[in-house]
Amino acid sequence: MILSVNDLSIHYGAIQALRSISFEVGEGEIVTLIGSNGAGKSTTLRGISNLIKKSAGTVQFNGEDIGGIAPDRIVIRGLAHVPEGRRIFANLSVKDNLEMGAYTRKDRHGIKHDIEMVYGMFPRLKERLRQIAGTLSGGEQQMLAMGRGLMAKPKLLLLDEPSMGLAPILVDEIFGIIRRINQDGTAILLVEQNAYKALNIASRAYVFETGQIVKSGQAAELKNDEAVKAAYLGT
Repeated sequence: MILSVNDLSIHYGAIQALRSISFEVGEGEIVTLIGSNGAGKSTTLRGISNLIKKSAGTVQFNGEDIGGIAPDRIVIRGLAHVPEGRRIFANLSVKDNLEMGAYTRKDRHGIKHDIEMVYGMFPRLKERLRQIAGTLSGGEQQMLAMGRGLMAKPKLLLLDEPSMGLAPILVDEIFGIIRRINQDGTAILLVEQNAYKALNIASRAYVFETGQIVKSGQAAELKNDEAVKAAYLGT
């Protein structure tokens, strides 16, 4: 397994946001975390990345306990996090944002090659490479956030709500790109409010309720689970 989360608990003050959750992501997998708002999904990603402090539990990435490693050093090890809300550098150009994604790298030729790879995956970014990122549309900003994450050459990409606020046609495009990223060899841990879309592309899924994992299994099986359908799929 490329990622193993074991008995992870996180508190926000007196409030326990996560309660001893455990799950895994295998190499080459897409694993999705689904559940209602406030269930602990985004907190899980932030805990994995060490953006917030854990109360208990461990996170292993490629067999190494990364609990005491600074977030920027985690990126060097091959784990990139595309946060909820995109968090692009709004005052920088598209090209500058992508170059910032490669800030841990020293291989100039490799960086140039990977920028072209991102442009191939997101042609609209190439059309706007000198445009200030804050003036892009919501969909273009999401593409930029994902492209910036890919510039770190991750083995595992954490994606937090990539379709949030996007028009349906753009949602389809973003999910197609997620599938392509995975087919190119990157494992993906996906937090997504659109459970139907997430379960369609994932191999496995975990269902969160109030900071706990209440159900897990193959994505295709959960998509046909009556309780999951009633709670998250609108059927």
